[in-house]
Amino acid sequence: MDSIKLLTMVLMIILGIMLILLVVLGIVFVTSKMGQKEEKEEIKDASNGKAPKVKKYKEYKTASVLDFMEFDTIVDNMISQKNGNRYVMVVECQGINYDLMSEVEKNSVEEGFIQFLNTLRHPVQIYTQTRTINLDSSIETYKEKIKEIEMVVEKLEAQYKKMQREEEMYTKEQIDRAYFELTKQKNLYEYGKDIIYTTERMSSNKNVLNKKYYVVIPYFVEELGENSFDKEEQRNLAFSELYTRAQSVVRTLSVCGINGKVMNSNELVELLYVAYNRDESEVYGLEKALKAGYDELYSTAPDVIDKQIRLLNKQIEDEAFELAKNKVTEARTEKQKALQEKRLKKRDLIAELAGIIVDENAPIVGEDVAEVAKEKIRKETEEGGSEEDGKKQKAKRTRKTKTA
Repeated sequence: MDSIKLLTMVLMIILGIMLILLVVLGIVFVTSKMGQKEEKEEIKDASNGKAPKVKKYKEYKTASVLDFMEFDTIVDNMISQKNGNRYVMVVECQGINYDLMSEVEKNSVEEGFIQFLNTLRHPVQIYTQTRTINLDSSIETYKEKIKEIEMVVEKLEAQYKKMQREEEMYTKEQIDRAYFELTKQKNLYEYGKDIIYTTERMSSNKNVLNKKYYVVIPYFVEELGENSFDKEEQRNLAFSELYTRAQSVVRTLSVCGINGKVMNSNELVELLYVAYNRDESEVYGLEKALKAGYDELYSTAPDVIDKQIRLLNKQIEDEAFELAKNKVTEARTEKQKALQEKRLKKRDLIAELAGIIVDENAPIVGEDVAEVAKEKIRKETEEGGSEEDGKKQKAKRTRKTKTA
């Protein structure tokens, strides 16, 4: 009986193994068939001129670089963010050496800072930026000053040598004064050279760092509530509110002995430039970058038509000026001619006007007297001729008298 049970169990185990093998073989067969079917479909598509199916990968779209930046633009001493929905004003603070203070001074600073925190009615951020000290501008300034001192030293030295050669023309006091001035300028020159040498050594050491501290004050347009203001009005309101907050921060920080100031647009540009170009800013500062034109993505020549319009406007202006000058000259010439003609006809005009006056007064003086007076005026005019003729005749009579 036990042997039958044992045989039955062995047979069941063998049957189970065989079933498992059959299932595995069936799965392998079905998988191979499906693979062959896919290959045939691809071959069929290729034979029909259709491209085989290609596995699709994730597509990446090119986004604007402004999407990765935290600001849109800088306007009115503010950083505009989120398409004009958030504005930021920054207060630059001058650090104090807290560790070197006495206990009383430290307590005063701490109490002042607590007062600053208690007066805040809006969110702020404290930002610290570490910069490498760039001494190039200082070195250039020193070198220019040293050149000026060197020229003064050369001038004083030449003057002192001249005074030594012509010693009899100067007193001992004058020579001593010149020597004293020369020595003083030489010492100043040597001291300046030593400063330049020390500064250049400091400049070559890239580990000379400086920390700058900033208080960032934000303002959200949402704080205006429901409004119908346009972008410019929103910006003006944001500036007024931010400037008030910034001045409040400056005043409360002054209690701690910390001097602060509101940064202007150029200083904000430099702040962001250093923040986004930390490595490059140590070698290539903002001033050099602007001079090199790094703020322009591309440059274009002026439009040809615009250039022609400017030249034409210049030509019109020049010709109009020349025409006006010529006509003014002509007008002056014609006026001078009229004056000359009037001078020549002066006697005739006087006689004509005298005749008119006599006619007007004929009832008073009498008709006979008036006729006689008019006849005398006519004869005098005919005999004397024009004023120019009278002058010529007078000159002739004078010459004849001298000859006689």
